[in-house]
Amino acid sequence: MENGGNPNNLEGQEISIELSEEMAEGTYSNLAIITHSNTEFVIDFVRVMPGVPKAKVKSRIVLTPEHAIRLLNALQENVKRYEGQNGPIAPKDIAFPLNFGGPKGEA
Repeated sequence: MENGGNPNNLEGQEISIELSEEMAEGTYSNLAIITHSNTEFVIDFVRVMPGVPKAKVKSRIVLTPEHAIRLLNALQENVKRYEGQNGPIAPKDIAFPLNFGGPKGEA
């Protein structure tokens, strides 16, 4: 078997990724709540609207710890590229009222 005998090793292989029209539209989110267990990371993407006391999870992504670290590294690299082209991103410390009774997370 190629790739060192590991069928999950995709290094050097091409993957064809299909993006449907519906998925290509994307889903807007202005809050991410991240939780984890010993076997997975769960990222809930939420859309919070001003003046609306409830917010719904719009998308949930479940990752293995290995994929979570790959996502972290990819985000760091893309932020670095973005800032190289557009200047530093200045996070705003805005108090965000998030007392919805759910788990406290970080975005």
